[in-house]
Amino acid sequence: MSSKPATPRFDSPQQVADELAAVDYLSDHAIASTVFLSDRLQKPVLVEGPAGTGKTQLAKSVAELTGARLIRLQCYEGLDESKALYEWNYRKQLLRIQASQVGTGEGSLDWNELEEDIFDESFLLTRPLLEAIRAEDPVVLLIDEVDRVELETEALMLEILSEYQVSIPELGTVKAKQIPMVFLTSNNTRELSEALKRRCLFLHVGYPDVERERLIVETRVPGISQELAEQVAQIVRTLRSMDLKKVPSVSETIDWAQTLVVLGKDSISEEDTIATLHVLLKYQSDIERATAELTGTRR
Repeated sequence: MSSKPATPRFDSPQQVADELAAVDYLSDHAIASTVFLSDRLQKPVLVEGPAGTGKTQLAKSVAELTGARLIRLQCYEGLDESKALYEWNYRKQLLRIQASQVGTGEGSLDWNELEEDIFDESFLLTRPLLEAIRAEDPVVLLIDEVDRVELETEALMLEILSEYQVSIPELGTVKAKQIPMVFLTSNNTRELSEALKRRCLFLHVGYPDVERERLIVETRVPGISQELAEQVAQIVRTLRSMDLKKVPSVSETIDWAQTLVVLGKDSISEEDTIATLHVLLKYQSDIERATAELTGTRR
C-alpha cells in the first residue's frame, strides 16, 4: 500500500509558533518556519545545536500539539539494524520448531512449511523505524542524537527516510501508509554525511537571547517573579560569555530558576548566585572561574 498524501497540519509559520507556545515551547521564527516547511514538504528536519537547548523537546511538543504519537529512537554507539529497525524473535521461533518436532516427529517434518510459519509477522519484533513506517495513526518520529551512531547505521536511516519503505527479505517490502513528521537531533559531536544532510531541512537551535530565555523561564517555572526571571537570564548570559569548559544549557537555566523558587527567592543576590552555581555549572574549575569573575576577585 502506498503512502497517503498528508493533509497539511499548519496554515502558516505563525500558527506553528502560536501552537508551540500553547504547549509551553517558545519558538523563534526559524524554528516555526522550519516546522511549517517540514509539514508542507514532507521532509525530515535535522536539528543541530548544543545539548540542552530544546532540540528533543521540539519534537515532543510538535507531537503534543498535533495529537500525534511520538516514536523515539535513542541513538547510541553500537546501535544496529536489529535495534533500530526490526529483528526476529529467535526464542519464539525455536520454541515453535521444537513444538513442531514433538507434534509430528522429526522425520516427517515439512521444513518448507515450518520456515514459512516461523517467519510470519507474529514472530517479528518491530523497532522504532519500522514501527513509524507501519503506523496507521499520525506519528512524529524522533531520531535522537543521530551523531552518536556509526556511518553504517546512518546509511540505513538515510535509505528509509528517502523512500519511507523497508525491505524485509522474508516478508517483502513494507511501504509507509502515511509519511510521519521526522526530527533528527544532533549535538554535532561528529560530522554527518552530506547525503543525510541533503535529505533533511536544517535547523540550528542555539542559545536564546536574554529576552527569549526570560520568557522561557517564566513559562516553564511556575511562580517565578518577573524580576527573578530577568536576573536569571542576564546572569546565564554573562556565564556563557566566560571561557568555561561547559556553559549552562537552557535546561540548566530552568533547573536553576526552579531551585531559586524552591528556596523562596523573588530576586537573587550575589551571595545567592555563588551559593547555587553548582546547579548551573558541572565542573569545579568552572565554578571557581565564574565565582572569581562574578565577585571581581579574578587575578
